[in-house]
Amino acid sequence: MQNATETILEIDLNALGHNYRYLTSKIEKTTKVLAVVKAFGYGSDANVIAKELVDLGVDYFAVAYSSEGEALRDQSIETPVLVLHPLPGNFNMIVERCLEPSIYSRRMLTQFIAFAESKKQEHYPIHLKFNTGLNRLGFSEDDLDWITETLKKTNAVQVRSAFSHLAASEDLSEAEFTQKQIGQFRTISEKLIAALDYKPLLHTVNTSGIINYPEAQFDMVRTGIGLYGFGNDSEENKHLKPIATLKTVISQIHKIQPGESVGYNRAYTAKDVERTATLPVGHADGLSRAYGNGTGWVSIHGKRAPIVGNVCMDMVMIDVSNIDCQEGDEVVVFGANPSAEDLSGAIGSIPYELLTAISQRIKRVVCRK
Repeated sequence: MQNATETILEIDLNALGHNYRYLTSKIEKTTKVLAVVKAFGYGSDANVIAKELVDLGVDYFAVAYSSEGEALRDQSIETPVLVLHPLPGNFNMIVERCLEPSIYSRRMLTQFIAFAESKKQEHYPIHLKFNTGLNRLGFSEDDLDWITETLKKTNAVQVRSAFSHLAASEDLSEAEFTQKQIGQFRTISEKLIAALDYKPLLHTVNTSGIINYPEAQFDMVRTGIGLYGFGNDSEENKHLKPIATLKTVISQIHKIQPGESVGYNRAYTAKDVERTATLPVGHADGLSRAYGNGTGWVSIHGKRAPIVGNVCMDMVMIDVSNIDCQEGDEVVVFGANPSAEDLSGAIGSIPYELLTAISQRIKRVVCRK
């Protein structure tokens, strides 16, 4: 890649392929893979990511909202798409675009069946989500009899999969809780299958679950953050490659005299003669104000340059007093050094939040390193 001449997000498809192959090496060859590409592919480019994953052999996609699934269909992606948080107002879009809704409550099942019947659907694929401890969305085990009785009264829908979501699969100190979740899901699944005249796919493990609980892979595994280069564990991160690198450039360098201030609210005052560089990236681009005043940093020629003053909407200032650099030089906001984990950790956050906050106004550049 050539050096950046503006703020860009590089998306490395070779890194994506590496991560996919690493994660699939942890599961049985017959186990299906569901790739999570919600939130613009964790802040990258969902369409680019999805097309590459199709070539890699992925079996399913998952998105949060139906509009995200519609965007995949607009790119001629025909792979099945699970919508994790559908809403009744989007049922028409879901059926028109052949998306598959997660059904997580009695209200949702009743309303979707009624809608599917009104559209003369037969055996439309749905996914039943069960709550085993995350307490976010999902049926309870006590709903099973009602679910199966309701399903027996219609031919409009068919259960494509049953699934749950682990709450703390990355935290081995919570292994007892996770095993309890897995056990409960196994019990629910057995009861559901016994009541149906067919067997839906079963899935409950996420990226950390693939690594820590391979015995619970059932018929399919879901992976999101792992595809993008993070395993929720420093040791696992060694086996993965971040696919995204946020780069920018130095717009201007200032010589700051002792006692002079930098930026809004005069949040930083120079103690000595210092050099600051202004970069064209700010909190409107996803670089939170929390990184201001020395909390965050960037890298220039491999050297750490702390952020000074408050992060502005479209710009940020950094201290380059001890770095040999000039206007136009490339700056790495996150990538290899600092990593998204390093930078997000500086404000007590996680890579998920930093990656998905990257503004869509930033140019995406697809590459293979």
